[in-house]
Amino acid sequence: MPQKKILIVDSDVASRNFIARTLQAKDYEILQAGSGKEGLIHAWRDRPDLIIIDPVVADIKGEEIAAKLRQDPRSAKVPLVALSSDGGIARIKSCLDAGFNEFITKSGQAVPTLNDVINRLLGLTPTAMKRGGFLMVFLSAKGGTGTSSMCANIAMSISQSQPEARLVVADLVLPIGSIAPIVGYQGAQNIVTIADMQPLETTPAFFQTELPEMKDWRFNLLAGSPDPELSNQLNGGRIWDIVTALKEAYDYVLVDIGRSLSKITLPLIQHADLVVLLIGTDTSTVSLTKTLLDYLKGKGVHSDAIYAILNRAAGMEGLVKGDAENVLGIKINAAMPYLGTNFAFANSHHQPFTIKFPNDTASIIFQDTAKDMISLARKLRAE
Repeated sequence: MPQKKILIVDSDVASRNFIARTLQAKDYEILQAGSGKEGLIHAWRDRPDLIIIDPVVADIKGEEIAAKLRQDPRSAKVPLVALSSDGGIARIKSCLDAGFNEFITKSGQAVPTLNDVINRLLGLTPTAMKRGGFLMVFLSAKGGTGTSSMCANIAMSISQSQPEARLVVADLVLPIGSIAPIVGYQGAQNIVTIADMQPLETTPAFFQTELPEMKDWRFNLLAGSPDPELSNQLNGGRIWDIVTALKEAYDYVLVDIGRSLSKITLPLIQHADLVVLLIGTDTSTVSLTKTLLDYLKGKGVHSDAIYAILNRAAGMEGLVKGDAENVLGIKINAAMPYLGTNFAFANSHHQPFTIKFPNDTASIIFQDTAKDMISLARKLRAE
């Protein structure tokens, strides 16, 4: 990926240099300006990918700088971040009204927050996410729909259908991961420990060689947080770096977020090759799913990228496929039958359903669903 260019506009030399050193360590090209006028010259001449501005810069108010940048076609779409010692409500409102994308108060948490914001604004561009392996994000509107079990078993089925492919499952369910108990992983490595590593350490080569291999499942695993307390320490700003590195290292990256929709996971959904949406058959889950679909549509997620699976996880009751489609207004791509105690039995033995019950009708559905998902992801990537 080409090196991103960031402009810092701040009259405080010490503050400006500190932010510059921090961002240079993350391999950004840094431009600096000590005044608003100098900042405008850099912005229009050097075309930075993102601009950080202290709103109380000496010669021109930050809000005025933002307004000038937004009015000029050379800088109208450049992300703007306000980084200020003045965290008052009036200042925050005036900056956001003037055109800043984000406002960060200078504090002990300013640097990790800034890293998070920069990664969200720059890290996952459509062009970047079209490179490397296919990204498939599994989510649901409500707990109890079997999202994690489906993610693990479909991952296994993809590997079965393409034994030459490299596949990884990443667990981003918060506050506690749910893939490890299914596949029987008990190691100490997880998303929190890896996100705490330095970016230069978590290279594609690292992920190819250091992630544990779940041999029965035929994929490598980036486990989720093992407990809620540890999840509070997650460096969310590293997620984008990690996902892009995984995409370089693997042919398929399946990310389980369950119902953990947040500022961390939303960009993954927006740039995924496929959004695998698990839907329960009860009316309350279908209703919540409709709300989720409307929200995702408003965030630019195209309906063609949504792969809907109706999962009869709780029993035989509930809506059938046609009824659910009428409520949701989308095509349901696959429907899983009620698996009864067999699914729980396979999970408790940490085995894929298709291995534990190879002759079950559901095993055929898993395999057909995996092939269908691969075909659709390739078609959408080619468009």
